[in-house]
Amino acid sequence: MAAVTEKPSLTIVRRLKAAPQKVWRALTQPDALKQWMAPDDAFKVPLAETDVRVGGRYRFVMQSPDGEQHDVSGVYREVEANRRLVYTWAWKSTPERESLVTVELRAAGTGTELTLRHEQFADAEARDKHQQGWNGCIARLEKFVG
Repeated sequence: MAAVTEKPSLTIVRRLKAAPQKVWRALTQPDALKQWMAPDDAFKVPLAETDVRVGGRYRFVMQSPDGEQHDVSGVYREVEANRRLVYTWAWKSTPERESLVTVELRAAGTGTELTLRHEQFADAEARDKHQQGWNGCIARLEKFVG
C-alpha cells in the first residue's frame, strides 16, 4: 500500500480590530484588495477582479518595485458572507501548482479573529515563500481595516 504524502500547508491566525463585515469587504471588494493584497508597501496592485460566488473567479496582479508582475487567480469554492471564503490559488507562471486558501472570520469582542489556511503546496519552499507573503499581506490588511 502506497503511503500518502501530505503536501505542505500554512496557517496564520490574527486578531483584527474591525468587525467581521468590514474584514469581509476588504477580502472581497476589488477597490479594497488593491489597498492591501501585496506583501509590502513597495508593491502595487494594479488589478483586482472578483466574482464572489461559488464557481466565480478572481484575479489579482501584484507589481514589485522593479515592475515585475505577479499574477494569481482562482475559483471560489465556498462563500459564506462574513464567515468563510475558500478558493483555489494558482500563479499564472505555474498554473499546474494549484493550491487552496481558506479564510475564516470569527467575531471576537469588537473585532475579528481571522484564520487563513493555505494548503496543497507543491513543496516546502513554495509554502515558505507564501508564508512570508501572507504575513506581509495580513499586516497590511490589519492597517487597512484599522
